[in-house]
Amino acid sequence: MRKLAIGLAASAFIAPTAANAECGDVSITEMNWASASVVTNVSKFIMEEGYGCNVTVVPSDTVPAVTSVAENGEPDIVTELWLNSTGDAYRRLEEQGKIERVAEVLKPGGVEGWWIPTYLAEEHPQLTGIRGIMASPGLVDSRFNNCPSGWGCRIVNDNLITAFGIEDHGIEVFDHGSGETLSTSMAAAYENKEPWFGYYWGPTVPLGKYDMTRVDLGSYKEDVHAANQNQDTANPGVSDFPAAPVLTSVTTSFKEREPEIAELMSHVTFETGTMSTVLAWMDENNASAEEAAVHYLTTYKDEWSGWLNDEARKNLDAVLSSS
Repeated sequence: MRKLAIGLAASAFIAPTAANAECGDVSITEMNWASASVVTNVSKFIMEEGYGCNVTVVPSDTVPAVTSVAENGEPDIVTELWLNSTGDAYRRLEEQGKIERVAEVLKPGGVEGWWIPTYLAEEHPQLTGIRGIMASPGLVDSRFNNCPSGWGCRIVNDNLITAFGIEDHGIEVFDHGSGETLSTSMAAAYENKEPWFGYYWGPTVPLGKYDMTRVDLGSYKEDVHAANQNQDTANPGVSDFPAAPVLTSVTTSFKEREPEIAELMSHVTFETGTMSTVLAWMDENNASAEEAAVHYLTTYKDEWSGWLNDEARKNLDAVLSSS
């Protein structure tokens, strides 16, 4: 697989066909988590090899990506945008005509919330509700594992922490510096059958690999959750996380400049179950996102071939069959 990935990467220098040569420069986000990296690398490969685009990958997170579009009108494509974590900022961009959602990149969407290991839930059933955790903080090691700064979930979590009075109940909030340390903390606890309590989302390797139980935070209240997405909200409230639409959006200027690529991205949708399988393969093989993209393209042709126009499909077939 690594040899194939190198071969496909080298083939990026093949000149695009004349009909697709008009595609110019394209910038696309790569969010700081595994499934987003796979989405970006699959999209990049298809745009370059199928349509002849010159693609620039922009490392980002949810909040910085939305801010960049607001202030600079770029990057052109923002993918794996978790709508529940963007707050009012993204909606304002849509209202201003600066950005347009073109696809739900994960179907039926993502899941997010606060979790404990299932072995802990089975031993202490009261911990499956937030009130039980606050009544017995020692059973979760008196710690909440929070999102890194810059992630949209960090804003929601911080507001929920205030609304519940988590720290007043003797629970330390540990703000992770990266997604890697957040996932590593879960893995280490699980492998040692120790307590763990914190935020996570799926599809991801940890939720595919470890049996976790979602903590009941109460009912979902649309208005409260919307307010909790604002870091300056005056009175945070209590609301669970809803089912999460996960989007690909493009700037309106890009859609006008590259309508064919915007049309392509409107079809780039991964089944959540398929993505979990790809992430599990990625973890088991210690593979990079580029290698996982190659694995997806060579294994799930029936899923992605319908995304492309006829010429781009022929281009991809030629590259994949020659490598």
